[in-house]
Amino acid sequence: MNVVVTEYNEDWKQKFSEEAQKIKNIFGDELIDIHHIGSTSVPGLKAKPIIDIMPVVKDIEKVDSFNEQMEDIGYECMGELGMNGRRYFRKGGDNRTHQVHVFQRDNKEDIGRHLAVRDYLRAHPDYANRYGDLKESLAIQFPKDIEAYMDGKDAFVKELEKYALLWSNGCNEC
Repeated sequence: MNVVVTEYNEDWKQKFSEEAQKIKNIFGDELIDIHHIGSTSVPGLKAKPIIDIMPVVKDIEKVDSFNEQMEDIGYECMGELGMNGRRYFRKGGDNRTHQVHVFQRDNKEDIGRHLAVRDYLRAHPDYANRYGDLKESLAIQFPKDIEAYMDGKDAFVKELEKYALLWSNGCNEC
């Protein structure tokens, strides 16, 4: 997979809305909420142009029954893909355009972590800029090595998650 990081694109909001509606139509009454997460959800943040979507559902086991419908709109169904309690779908193959991370409503830890990071970056543009610059630098350094790109972000992302969770729990110094 080629690693490309671009400037923030206002179209990402619309792309999320369009795809979220398709997912709502498939998941129906099983869906509780749907969130735009990841770097494309943070205005001004440089990002890989892949829209991350997080549906929250009543029963994660029922999501498997939507696999065929998700495939019909272009998704590859990946199951948990290394994260217990998640269903992961991706669209676009090597030129990925969307990723869907589905969690059950009582999975407060994973849902909370994703939302905390998004909201922290939205509220702390200086931190978001540092993150964007790191991603851009790594993409230039490792344009064809997604693993090296991910490894290069790992320490920063762990620190980001720690601060984001503290901040979301009321830490004003974070």
